[in-house]
Amino acid sequence: QVQLVESGGGLVQAGGSLRLSCAASGRTFSSYAMGWFRQAPGKEREFVAVITWSGGSTDYARSVKGRFTISRDNAKSTTYLQMNSLKPEDTAVYYCAASTPGVALPTTPTAFGSWGQGTQVTVSA
Repeated sequence: QVQLVESGGGLVQAGGSLRLSCAASGRTFSSYAMGWFRQAPGKEREFVAVITWSGGSTDYARSVKGRFTISRDNAKSTTYLQMNSLKPEDTAVYYCAASTPGVALPTTPTAFGSWGQGTQVTVSA
């Protein structure tokens, strides 16, 4: 198991930026893919971005592609989500997650075995 703690959420105006961080402890950080998901009130949790264990490949939801960037620093056991050009529809609780072993670039929640507690992102119009 790995423990994950998100930080960096907050309130921002539309068009602004935020950077989320996810600090990991426990299982070797560099051995699994890391992802970000989000859940808005009354909606299901949805995929946002994922990065492979090496950081060499990434994938994004269509709704955030070109605006969000996922990255990781294995030396610091931390994953980041840089969010630019934020829109009110980006408002949600954002969760980071660690994949189950052997999965390269997962995008479904069931492929992730460990989750953080979430951090609230609110974008005002």
